[in-house]
Amino acid sequence: MRILITDGNERASLAAARSLVQAGHAVSVCAPMRLSLAGVSRRVRAHRLATDPLYDPAGYVRELSSFLRHGSSTVLLPMTDPSVEAVLEHRDELPAGVTIPLPDLTTYRAASDKAHVMALAEQSGFAVPDTRVIMSGRHAIPETPFFPAFVKPHRSVVQVNGTRRKLGVTPVADAAACRRALEALPPAAFPVLLQRHVSGVGEGFFALRWGGRMVAMFAHRRLREKPPSGGVSVYRESIPLDESLAGPGARLLEALDWNGVAMVECKRDRVSDRQVIMEVNGRFWGSLQLAIDAGVDFPELLVRCAAGETVLGPREYRVGVRSRWFWGDVDQLYLRLRNGGSRLQAVREFLRGAAGDRGEVLRWRDPAPFAVETLQWFGLIPRTGGATSRSRAAPTESPRGSGVP
Repeated sequence: MRILITDGNERASLAAARSLVQAGHAVSVCAPMRLSLAGVSRRVRAHRLATDPLYDPAGYVRELSSFLRHGSSTVLLPMTDPSVEAVLEHRDELPAGVTIPLPDLTTYRAASDKAHVMALAEQSGFAVPDTRVIMSGRHAIPETPFFPAFVKPHRSVVQVNGTRRKLGVTPVADAAACRRALEALPPAAFPVLLQRHVSGVGEGFFALRWGGRMVAMFAHRRLREKPPSGGVSVYRESIPLDESLAGPGARLLEALDWNGVAMVECKRDRVSDRQVIMEVNGRFWGSLQLAIDAGVDFPELLVRCAAGETVLGPREYRVGVRSRWFWGDVDQLYLRLRNGGSRLQAVREFLRGAAGDRGEVLRWRDPAPFAVETLQWFGLIPRTGGATSRSRAAPTESPRGSGVP
């Protein structure tokens, strides 16, 4: 099959491209920059895409359509929230015969509504964080004992003055910080969830549900995150499908009537030992390569489902497989060294690794993506479609989310 993958500079796009090339498909990748992680991978055809799905979703889909017609692609895999939203909203403008293995727009937006998902998750058997729903920036804020907490807009992509805007999760240490975070948000971000910090280890449930049945499931645990206080996983391992995670996860996706891949991110509360849900992402996730390495090839399974095959995914996978995002881990080390604490312990943990750990981006048979990422990390080539930066900015301490990518 001919497959077009969007957002070529995402690690999930690289993992999907490698998987589908290995399965014998003709893979093309589009990205806003000339050199992207997935675009330089072996046997991948790269395209530069000029339109931003946040600022011009209709134009973005029109540009995708030209690539799809020219390359005769039969499957389109959008990889980020903005590209997924644009494609689902304007899917009627895509060429006939192109398959998009995603749920419909209404279902996707329901899964992206954090308040709605929290209610369904509790009914499905997950614990939920102590949460206050803030209806506007003038809403009363809880007293100090509620903090630290996270400010979460009800959706990660909202419409502001006719343009889409991507919003993140903001950690707040006290009421004053919370008030500042709320004042910085546009009205479309509300209602906002203010969720009390949950102390525990991050775990994720990953699944492919198709045609009303579960095709494949996987779980992992975060070992290190960037920033260290909680955010993107940089080092993680595959774990067994514990019923306390997989059971509620499967029931939640059933309640959403989900069709496609999804990630349910949780924390295992240190006090109660219950899985506390953070959010649901209805797309491929950053650490996708770990699932593939452990034996659950989600991209290949999804494409087979989209082709109409009756797919039986693996019932088992290898537990204890570890995957490391090297440059993300370097950022994590930098933050730990800068913020105090035991620097010696931080360095020891960074250097310590088990034999057989997998590099997420670095693969000796496909070295070009790691070379591109290294050049991007040092600021020698751009990470986005903008101009090349001459110096590398320090890694941020604000988490992209509070989850398990």
